[in-house]
Order: sequence, then structure tokens, then C-alpha cells
Amino acid sequence: METPGRTVTTQDALDFTVENVEKALHQLYYDPNIENKNLAQKWLMQAQVSPQAWQFCWVLLSPDKVPEIQYFGASALHTKISRYWSDIPTDQYESLKTQLFSQIACFSSGSKMVLTRLCVALASLALNTMPEAWPDAVAEMVRVFQEEGGGVDARARCLALLELLTVLPEEFQTSRLPQYRRTQVRGALGREWVVVYPLLQQLLQRTDTPGAVKARVHRCLSSWVLLDVSLSDSEGLVHDCFSALPDPELFDTAVEAIVNAISQPDSQRYVNTLLKLVPPVLALQEQLREAVQNGDMETCHGICRIAVTLGENHSRTLLEQVDHWQSFLALVNMIMFCTGIPGHYPVNETTSSLTLTFWYTLQDEIMSFESDKQAVYLQVYRPVFFQLVDVLLHKAQFPSDHEYASWSSDEKEQFRIYRVDISDTLMYVYEMLGAELLSNLYDKLGRLLTNPEEPTSWQHTEALLYGFQSIAETIDVNYSDVIPGLIGLIPRISINNVQLADTVMFTIGALAEWLADHPVMLSSVLPLVLQALGNPDLSVSSVSTLKKICRECKYDLPPYANNIVAVSQEVLIKQIHKTSQCMWLMQALGFLLSALPVEEILRNLHSLITPYIQQLEKLADETPNPSNKLAIIHILGLLSNLFTTLDISKQDNDSADGSAPPVKSSPPLPGPNPVVVVLQQVFALIQTVLSKWLTDSQVVEAVCAIFEKSVKTLLHNFAPMVSQLSEMLGQMYSTIPQASALDLTRQMVHIFASETDHFPPIKALFELVTSVTLSIFQQGPRDHPDIVDSFMQLQAQALKRKPDLFLSVSLDVKAVFHCGVLSLKFPEAQTVKSTCLFFTELLSHCSDVPPLARVVQDDGKLLVQAVLEGIGGGASRSLMDQYAEVLFSLNKHCCSLLVIWLKESLQPQGFPSSRVTAAQKNHFSQQILRERVQKRRVKDLVKEFTLLCRGLHGTEYAADY
Repeated sequence: METPGRTVTTQDALDFTVENVEKALHQLYYDPNIENKNLAQKWLMQAQVSPQAWQFCWVLLSPDKVPEIQYFGASALHTKISRYWSDIPTDQYESLKTQLFSQIACFSSGSKMVLTRLCVALASLALNTMPEAWPDAVAEMVRVFQEEGGGVDARARCLALLELLTVLPEEFQTSRLPQYRRTQVRGALGREWVVVYPLLQQLLQRTDTPGAVKARVHRCLSSWVLLDVSLSDSEGLVHDCFSALPDPELFDTAVEAIVNAISQPDSQRYVNTLLKLVPPVLALQEQLREAVQNGDMETCHGICRIAVTLGENHSRTLLEQVDHWQSFLALVNMIMFCTGIPGHYPVNETTSSLTLTFWYTLQDEIMSFESDKQAVYLQVYRPVFFQLVDVLLHKAQFPSDHEYASWSSDEKEQFRIYRVDISDTLMYVYEMLGAELLSNLYDKLGRLLTNPEEPTSWQHTEALLYGFQSIAETIDVNYSDVIPGLIGLIPRISINNVQLADTVMFTIGALAEWLADHPVMLSSVLPLVLQALGNPDLSVSSVSTLKKICRECKYDLPPYANNIVAVSQEVLIKQIHKTSQCMWLMQALGFLLSALPVEEILRNLHSLITPYIQQLEKLADETPNPSNKLAIIHILGLLSNLFTTLDISKQDNDSADGSAPPVKSSPPLPGPNPVVVVLQQVFALIQTVLSKWLTDSQVVEAVCAIFEKSVKTLLHNFAPMVSQLSEMLGQMYSTIPQASALDLTRQMVHIFASETDHFPPIKALFELVTSVTLSIFQQGPRDHPDIVDSFMQLQAQALKRKPDLFLSVSLDVKAVFHCGVLSLKFPEAQTVKSTCLFFTELLSHCSDVPPLARVVQDDGKLLVQAVLEGIGGGASRSLMDQYAEVLFSLNKHCCSLLVIWLKESLQPQGFPSSRVTAAQKNHFSQQILRERVQKRRVKDLVKEFTLLCRGLHGTEYAADY
């Protein structure tokens, strides 16, 4: 093909000729310039949907064109038929069908990708015309392709017919037919199965049928069964597929067809058909064993898929056939073989993971039977599930150190996920086996650790512990009588491997709640955890375990507190752990210190924090640079995380569910709060740090995080800091406004705005940050969407907690309202959501806050216009629920005014969209005004109207909206 003399440009927009299409395609495939490629792609998409496509698509299919050009022609045809069917006159249906048949016949010996697109186009035509205009579509397709002629050999015609029959149900699945048409067409297609079935059966059973044709038959069957062809109606073909499994050329397609047929939701209705499928599945065991011996992973995988699909989808049906219990048990044992398939996942095998969901399903079905029936099944299947536990723990074992070292990081990650799946399966198995499972694991571990004559691998020990951990993490094991023995065994484990040490740590962590009820056992395991803290390879497991112990057992830890703090300080100073683990460690220490007397907390805080304060003082004197910035953020992060969990109020008022008490129910404790004492001591230093780093948003965020987390934890006990923090926040924000300062202000407003003692500083801070933000809006807020978002959230919170703030003469309520209207037009979805929340809060206070009532009365029309503009297409469709909330609030609180505003706003032609008529706008307005109770209804009305405004109503784009 010749290189075009120029690239396709927007000037060619209306010139969708064959020549220009070819130029654009050449540009798309061969031009090295990515911008030219993108331009060509955009132009071709316009060409494909243009009226001219009907002319150029047939020319592009000419035999002298290259496949890429022919493919575009076929795709254009499909697009026009599937998406613009209503444009085609009914008297042209027949000629279009004839042309498509002709083209498919031509390409049956040509390009496979072009043939497929042409078949999809004809399938789409069939779906749009059946059953009325084309009542026997499939029968005609079969007849046309079985006729001799056209110089096309029989094999090519047969493959083309099978391709057409395969894509027909697939096109139905992805088509955007209206619901009434879908039901109609599905029924018509279902009736055509009587034509398809004998054709497929004949091709499968004839000995001279080529392998490629049989493989296509399998794919065709797969496609039709997904159309809900019943298992009884496809039974003969499914058995033919079993016969094809020994043939390597047909194996994959036969497996897919069998699996799809068995998976059909209504298959369980055909009990006899299902029972007839069990023997051929069991007969695959010999082929499965051979595949395992030969290391043929693909065959193992395929046979396992068939067995698991039958078992997983129909376990209840097959369980209920008590006369056939032995054949189902044989199927269960076959799946057990697949679970325990030799080799390490995912390097030597990838089959065992397919079976795990089956075991959950089987357990769930057995446990759902009524008790007397359940007892019978448990008698048969409890031994099976104990065997399963052994198999799963064997599969969970790590390979040898040498072999594991040779695995890629991706293989190690897949193995980690596989072990998590095994862990989940063990948890489900516990539902059936109960306490006996823990005893079973304990006995095995005990024999392993106490028998000196039996050589043990660390892998075996680790797997058994992993079994304990899997259950203890999610199941309450407090009643179990084997946990004390397990805790006693743990110190006897010879830990000479990182993976084993990790599992020991995680097992101890999983037993933290049990340890809280049995604190006498802490002395057995705490030394192991503290020792592991010093090992960087055990960073995650040791720190998370210490955190769990400190959280669950804090009231029993005072005797160990000095030791825990000392070890923690040492590892922090040595910088053994990464940043995130250092933060967890500080949270652990916060839990630990919370249970100590105040004087001891202060003493420990002094020793713990002093080195960091000294380091921070040094850093504060240095000229700002990237390395000392990271150090400052790290230190501030450590303090934030410590103060997140250091909460002495829980000593006297520990809520039963461990949740934070509500704002109103936490009166200040007598005496100074240790966190407040420390914050007051370091306040001046933090101000010094800020003075040098005020332009750096990350440092400012880190500073704000200290106070925000302290406020959230301490609630009213933070009161002594309110005045000086409000002053500092005001200074910070006045100098360089940042979103994090607004977020902290919002927390302060939430907790302290309603308190008489603290209202003056909170009021002053609120008015100051509002005034500064209004000046940002005057200068142009588009560069600060984060500030606008946080500002709107702050205003909404103020309206919710203390509407009196808007009574102040110092607050320009009108300007805040106008900022909100402007914010509604921001492209950032989160900012618009926060702004809509602000307006719904504001409108609800019109009746009790006169300044708000005045501004709404004066400028409410601006708000209505902004909302309508967004609905009309100015905003993302994902925001329509939020706009609907604002309209609902307007109707609820300003109904008489909304009548006028809607009428005036919708009057101009072309607003909010040129696609809606005056009648449609009037209908929308009337519907909105009528609905003052059901918010859900208003949301539906807005969604419907926005589709009309965007020209999407009734199109495929509206189907999922």
C-alpha cells in the first residue's frame, strides 16, 4: 500500500472516502508518531459511525485490499448494524443479508479475523430481525452453507458456518437489545437449537471429520450452552466431548465445552443426566494419573476443572442421591487427589488451587442439612475432611531452602496467596470439625517436637503452626483446651529459619485475645517476640504481633512495660525497621503506655521521645534540604502514631466493644493528660519547624497529623491545647494556605465548636480561614482543588455542628455561598461531592439562621443554574445523585422560590442542553417540584434527564446507568 502524501486531519472530518479511510489506517498502523496515530484513531471512529460508512465498507472488503483494511470494513459494517439498526430501511434487510452471506463465503478461505467480523455482523443482523423478519435464521444459515457452489471447498464452508453459529449466541450476550426484545430473541434462539444439535453431533461422530472442524464444534457447543441450552438437551454432545479428551488436539476445546455445559445454573434440575456424567468423569482418573507421572500440567489442569465443576456446581444434588453415595464419594476422592497433586504450587503444578472452593461448597452444603440428615453425612465425610487437612498442610509446606531460593519473586508471591487460600479453607473446615481439629493439629505438633528419634524438617513444623494460626486468626479459640499446651510447645521450637520464625510470630499474634484471658502465659511468649524485634527479616511479623499483644493485653503488661519500652527504643535507635513498621511500633507503645499510671507514662514518654526531640531541634536549625525533610517527617510520624493509641480515658471507661466513645460522652479527666503535656512541651519546637518548612505541604501535613490524631484520640481531653493550636493554625493558614490545616480545623470545629469555653478561639479560627480562603477564590481557585474540597467540607461541618457561626457579622455568608456555586463547576468529582454536601446542610438551616435565608433568597437562582448546568452535561454522570440531593433540599426548604427559579433557569433555549425540548424541560421541572418525600425518585428523575441532555437516552450507554 502506498504511503499517503499527508496525514489525516480534522479538515477531512466530513470527507469519509475510501481513499481517506485507507490513509488513516496506514497512519494508524505504520506512522511512528503517536499523536498522528491517536488522530487517525479518532478520525476512524467517526468514519465508522458516519452515513458514508455504508458506501466505503463494501469497497474496503475487496479481495485486492490488505487484511487490516478489510477488517476495518467488516468492523464498520458490524458497528452500523449493531448500533444504528434503526437507520436501515426494512426493504433493505434482505439485500444486506444476501451481501453478508456472499462476503462470508468469499472470506471462508481468506483472513480469519475478517471472516469473524463478518460473521458477527450477520449475527447482529439476525438478532435484530428474528423472529418476525427472519423467522428461521439458523436453518437458513445452515442451508446456505451446505449448498455446493461459489468455488469454496466443503471444509472451508463448514468452518465458516461453525464460526457463524459460534458468534451468534456470543453476539446475543453482548448486544444491547431492550429487555422485551432480549426475552423474545432468547426464545427464538432457543428454538433454533433443534437445527444446531444434529449438525454438531453429525460432525463429532463422523470418523472423517478433521480435527480443526471438531475443535470448532466444541467451541460452538460452548457458545450455545451459555445461552441456557439445558444439560438434558446437550447431553449427547457432552458425552461426545468426553470421547474427544484423549486427543491432544481436541483436549482444550472439549474441556471448555464440558465445563460450560455442566456449569449451567439449571443443570441441577436434570438429576439423571448429572448422575450419568459421574462415571465418565471418574473414568478420567487413569488419564489424570498418567498426566501427573509425565508432568503434563495442562492435562492435569483440564481434568481437574471438569471434576471440580461437577462437584462444586452440583454437590447438593449429588449428595441427596443417597443411592449413589459411593459414586459421589469417589468423585470427592478424585478431587482430593487433585488437591494433593504432587509438586509445589505454582512451580511444579497449578492444579490444586482450582479445588479449594469445592471444599468450602461441600462443607457448606453438608452443614446446611437438618441435624439428623447432617449426622449421617458427617459420619461419611468427617474422615474425608481430616484427610483434607493433612493434604492442605502438606501443600502449604515451603520447598527446601535451596529450591525456594531459585523461585522468582512472582512465584513466591503466588505461593503466598495460595497459602492464604489454604488458610481460608482450613477456617471453613473448622466449621465442620470443630475443636477436634485443633486437638489433631496439637497432637501432631507435639509428636513432632517431643520425639527426638524422629527427624523433622522445619517445613513440617511451620505448616502445622500455620494451620493453628489460620484458625486462631478468625475463630474464637478461647474455650480450646489445647492452646495452653501449644503456648508451652512454642519455646521448644528450634527456630533456624525466617519463614518458620515468621509463622511463630504470626501464631502468637493470632492468640493475643486468648493471652488477654490467660495473662499468666505471657511470660512464655513475650521474650520470643522481643527477641524477634531485633531481626530485620522478621520486621513485619514481630512488630504486628507486639502491637496485637499491646492492644489486647495492655492491662496485664505493666510488669513487662520497662522491658518492652527498652527493647523498642533500642530497635528504633538502631533503625532496624522500615518506616511503616516503626509507626506500628509506636502504636504498640501507645497501647502499652495507656494502661500505666500517669507518672509512669510521663517517665516513659520522656525517655522514649527525648532522643527524637533532640534530633528535631537539630534538624530545625539546619537549612531545609530533601534529606532532613524526610527525617523531620519521620519523627513527626512517630509522634503521630504514638498519640493515635495513647488513650488513658479508656482506663476508666473502656467500651465493651472496643470502639471509640462518642464525642459527648468523654468528659475531661482530672489532671493533665500525658499527650497534652508532651504537646505543650514540644509546641514551640513544632512552631520553629513550621516557620522553616511552611511552604512544604508534606511537612505541614505531618505537623497537622500529630494534632489531628491527638484530637481524635483525646476528644475533650485535648481542651487545654485548643487556644494555642487555633492560634497556630490561623497563622499557618494565613501565611500559606494548605488543605491539611483546613482538615484539622474541621476536626476542631467538630469537637469543640459547641463548647462555650472554647467557642471564641474556634470562632476566630473559623472566620480567619474562611476569610483567607475567600481571597483565594478571588485570585482564582482552579490551582487549589484540594483546598476548595477541604474548605467545603469545613463549611458543611460548621453548619452541622454549630450553625451559629454563620450569624457572625465578620463572616461573609454571601461570598461563601458564591464560592460554593463556583465549586460546583470544578472538574474534580470529590470537590463537587463536598460542595453538594455543603449546600444540603446550608439549605436545611434556612429557617433558623437568618443570614443563610437572605443569601438563599437573593442568590438561590445561581445555585439552581449551576446544578442544572452540571445535570445538562457539564459534570460527570457519576455526580447526578449529589445534584439530586441539592434539588431535593431546595424543594424541601425553598419550594415556592424553586418554582420560580426552575422556570426562569430553564426558559433560555439550549439550556441546560440543546438536545432537550421545552416540553421535556417543563416535564422535568414539574416532576421535581412534585416530589418532596421520596429522594430516590428525585435521583431517578435527574438520571433520566441527564441522559436526555447528553443524547444518550435509550442508547446502549444508558443500559448500565
